[in-house]
Amino acid sequence: MSSPSPVPDAPARHPVDEVPPAGRLAAFGLQHVLAMYAGAVAVPLIVGGAMKLSPADLAYLVTADLLVCGIATLIQCVGFWRFGARLPIMQGCTFAAVSPMVLIGTEGGGLPAIYGAVIVTGLAIALLAPVFGRLLRFFPPLVTGTVILIIGVSLLPVAGNWAAGGAGSEDFGAPRNLGLALFVLALVLVVQRFAPPFLSRIAVLVGIVAGTLVALPFGFTDFDGVRTADWVGISTPFHFGAPTFEVAAVVSMLVVGLVIMTETTGDLIAVGELTDRPATPRRVADGLRADGLSTVIGGVFNTFPYTAFAQNVGLVGMTRVRSRWVVAAAGGFLVVLGLLPKLGAVVAAIPAPVLGGAGVVMFGTVAASGLRTLASVDFKGNNNLTVVAVSVAFGVLPVGVPTLYDAFPAWFQTIFHSGISAGCLAAIVLNLLFNHLPGRVAPAAAVPQPVPVPPAATEPETEPAAGRAEGGAVAEVVPSVAEAGGLPDGGRDQVVEQAGK
Repeated sequence: MSSPSPVPDAPARHPVDEVPPAGRLAAFGLQHVLAMYAGAVAVPLIVGGAMKLSPADLAYLVTADLLVCGIATLIQCVGFWRFGARLPIMQGCTFAAVSPMVLIGTEGGGLPAIYGAVIVTGLAIALLAPVFGRLLRFFPPLVTGTVILIIGVSLLPVAGNWAAGGAGSEDFGAPRNLGLALFVLALVLVVQRFAPPFLSRIAVLVGIVAGTLVALPFGFTDFDGVRTADWVGISTPFHFGAPTFEVAAVVSMLVVGLVIMTETTGDLIAVGELTDRPATPRRVADGLRADGLSTVIGGVFNTFPYTAFAQNVGLVGMTRVRSRWVVAAAGGFLVVLGLLPKLGAVVAAIPAPVLGGAGVVMFGTVAASGLRTLASVDFKGNNNLTVVAVSVAFGVLPVGVPTLYDAFPAWFQTIFHSGISAGCLAAIVLNLLFNHLPGRVAPAAAVPQPVPVPPAATEPETEPAAGRAEGGAVAEVVPSVAEAGGLPDGGRDQVVEQAGK
C-alpha cells in the first residue's frame, strides 16, 4: 500500500500582504498617523487661514481632511477593482496645490470654486492614470533613485522647521526647541539599536510619545484644545455651498494634477523598491486612479487634492514593516479622528520639535534609499552623473531659495516651487536626452572587434570532454595574456596545443 502523497506547502504570503497581530497592527498604524499628522492638517490650516475663515470653519476643514485622508489611505492600501496600488502608502493633501488654491479662494470664487476645480482635477487624474502607467519604462533606476533621493532631501527642511519650533512660531530656533528635537532623535536611535525587535520597529512612536511627555512640564504644549473640542463631528457634502467651475481655477488645478501624478509615481516606485513589490505599469495606474477618486471625494466633502505622503515612505524603510494592512489600520485611525474631533485635538497637541526629531530620521531614510538605488547604476563612460547632478540641483534650489521663482507665472510656480516635482521632471527629461534620443556614432576604432575562435575550440568531437573543456578555457584566457605581453612570440600556440592534449 503506497503512502499518501504529501500535501504541497501553501505559497508563502508576500510581506506586503501579511497581517500582523492586533496589538502590533495598532501600534505600527498609530506610528504612521503620528508621522504624517502635522503635514495632513497643514494644508487646510494654510488655505483656511489665508481666506480668513472663522475658527469653527477651520476646525471643520481639519476634521473633513482627516476623514478623507483615512478614506483615501484605505482605497490605496486595500483597493477595489482597478483602484488602489495595494502598497503601504499613506495619503494626504498635497502641498503643490496650496498656492493656486489660496489664489482661487481669495480672488477667484472662494471655496466653491476651489472644490469645483478639485473635482475636475480628480476626474482628469483617474482618466489619465493608464497613460502615466505606460510611461514607466522611462523610470529606470537612474531616474527612480534620483527621484527618491530628491524626495528625501527636499523634505529635510520640513523636519528642520519642526525641530526649530514650527515655521512662524515666536520662539523659532530657540535652543530648548532644538534640544527637545535632539532628545527625540537620540531616543529613536537608541531604541532602534538596542531595544527588542518589536520596540525597535516602533522607535518613532516611542520617541514621539516620550518626547511629548517630557515636553509637558516645560510648557511646550498644553491640552486645552482637547477640553474645548467636540466629541463628534460629521462632514456633510458641499458644506460651504455647491461647487462652481471657473475656467482659470480649473486650468491651474489641472497643472497641479500633473504634479500630483508625478509625485505619486515617484512614491510608488520608492515603496516598490523598499517592499520588493515593484511598481509595475498596472500598479502605478491603479495607484493614480486611487489618487483621482480620493481627490473627487475631497472636492465633495469639503477638502482638497490627495497624493501619496513621502514621509511615510521613509517610515516604511526605517522600520522595515512592509505590510499594507498596517497603513490601512492608520487609515482607520484617521477616519476615527475625523469623526471624533476630541481625539484629533490630542494628536494635534504634539509639540513641533518632537515631530522634528523623528522627521530627521524618517526623511533621511528616504534620501538614503535613493542612494541605495543609485548604487546599482553604471556611471562609467556615460552621462548618468550629469543626469543626477542637474536633477538634484533642480530639486534642491527651490527648497534652499523659496523665492527663486516668484517673478514667474503662477502655473510655472505651481510646478517648480515643489522641489519634488521639479527634480522629478528634470530627471525624466535628462534621461530621455542622454539615454533615449539617438546619439553620436562611436568611431570605428572604438568598436571592439570579435576575437577569432582558437583552433583548440574547434577540434573533432572525438576529443575527450575534459581535454576539450580545458583547452577551450585556456584558449579564451591566453589571447588576453599574450596581448598584454605575458607570452613570447609563438607561446600562445604552444600553450593552447598542450592544453588540448
